[in-house]
Amino acid sequence: MMQLSERKKLILRSVVEMYVKAAEPVGSKAVVEALGSTVSSATVRSEMAELESLGLLEQPHTSAGRIPSSAGYRLFVNELMQSQNISSDDAVVINTALDTRSAEQTRLLDSVGSLTSRLTTYPAYAIARTTGLVSIARFDFIFVDSCSFIIVALLSNDTVKNKLVHLTSPFSQQILAKMSAVFNASFTGISEERITTNLITATERALGDQAGLVAVIAGFVIELLVETKAIGASVSGTANLLSLPEYRDVDKAQKIIRYLSDAGELVRLPSPDMAGEIKITIGAENLADELRDSSVVAVKYDAGSEMQGLIGVVGPTRMDYSKVAAHLSYIAGGLSRLLATSGSLPRGSSINPNEIGDDNIGEN
Repeated sequence: MMQLSERKKLILRSVVEMYVKAAEPVGSKAVVEALGSTVSSATVRSEMAELESLGLLEQPHTSAGRIPSSAGYRLFVNELMQSQNISSDDAVVINTALDTRSAEQTRLLDSVGSLTSRLTTYPAYAIARTTGLVSIARFDFIFVDSCSFIIVALLSNDTVKNKLVHLTSPFSQQILAKMSAVFNASFTGISEERITTNLITATERALGDQAGLVAVIAGFVIELLVETKAIGASVSGTANLLSLPEYRDVDKAQKIIRYLSDAGELVRLPSPDMAGEIKITIGAENLADELRDSSVVAVKYDAGSEMQGLIGVVGPTRMDYSKVAAHLSYIAGGLSRLLATSGSLPRGSSINPNEIGDDNIGEN
């Protein structure tokens, strides 16, 4: 982790916080005013120049102020961001909303997504998925011609999926038969997490695969297993993007909106490892090209036996990460308490702020 002096950290935090609020490059004069008489103008200019040389600040235009880079946001989130409480008013809104929601899964996801988007002002998504193991029980590969074949996969939950594959390099029926034997021996009964690069590479070497069949089949299996875990998904507030200066380019906004409308892409968004944990993915840390200029903040919550939920927001890297994290944590904590024992949201139940803790609620 990059080591910065306390003064550099103070200046970086000031730049991030001012840029988040105003969406305008921050000059040294504004930083001096924010910090009061603690540092001189010359010192601030020098420190900002050094922060830029370290890749933590960027200067979008000559003679303009600076803005945080993705690396600057990452350092801010990891080291400088202060925990933020949600307001008492927002706590009431959340409790009231959850108190009257239907137990039906799809409507619950819609409600949670809409509530999250309204409180954070960013597009929000809500996903419910199973935590039990779904795996491939059997593979069948059907030869069509020298460049085409069909993958047929029987899943452990008795569903059948298939895909027609076209390749540019030819292959024989014999290699396809070998593929069937190897995949039924090594790729059945396991989760997508165990289908690693090492397993794929070792399989390619063992079969002498020159046509890329192993990679295609393994990719289909991973995609299939990830998607089968999701039993519902909802996206709300995508139109909010159009009000943000970063997405005034309609083509850029539409690119993200189309991405979020694809349920298959939603289940592959960054996800925390544990319930209650916040995961923040900034800019180029996102694998999807559509999100390279955006950030994703997500949290998991327990939703009962063999069920888990995920709530997240997508927005510009110029995001109030602390505020978003506070709201997601509060909503996830309430949902976990309501759903963990019953697997559904009982009518007449609400989140009791006293059970969640005073640290999660502020007065304004």
